[in-house]
Amino acid sequence: MDIKSMKNYLYWLYCQFELITCSYLMEPWEKLLFYTFNITMLVMLLYTAYIFVPVHVSMAFQFFLHLFGNQHENTVSVVK
Repeated sequence: MDIKSMKNYLYWLYCQFELITCSYLMEPWEKLLFYTFNITMLVMLLYTAYIFVPVHVSMAFQFFLHLFGNQHENTVSVVK
């Protein structure tokens, strides 16, 4: 893909976004508030997913390991 077709494709995506959200009907200050709100929500969602999802997946993995009888290495007693 060359630069011109990529630019046209991104512009097409932007136009599709404006059509889907009906933001092409908004005034510039309304667009600014709308886009700011949407970008803020997206950033918060990504941050939350980055921080909390790995912790919950790890806890679920440990829960299922414990449920199926596997123990942590530090809780296994070594008998000589």
